[in-house]
Amino acid sequence: MKHNKLYVCIHNDGYAVSLEQRKIYRGLPDRIAAEAGMVRIIDESGEDYLYPQDCFARISLPVVIQQELKLAA
Repeated sequence: MKHNKLYVCIHNDGYAVSLEQRKIYRGLPDRIAAEAGMVRIIDESGEDYLYPQDCFARISLPVVIQQELKLAA
């Protein structure tokens, strides 16, 4: 299984249908996207898409909380 990173959406300008502000999203590793200033996020559709990195802030939650939220890999 791929290692998921967690991000909180800090703004959704231009992506209001796909992203909710203040919601926690799972991100997938994508080195090429990161080099281009993008992040691969599993959005409201349940699919992964590229979004500008400045829409998100990377967060870290304790494992216990991740497990409770069923976010743990």
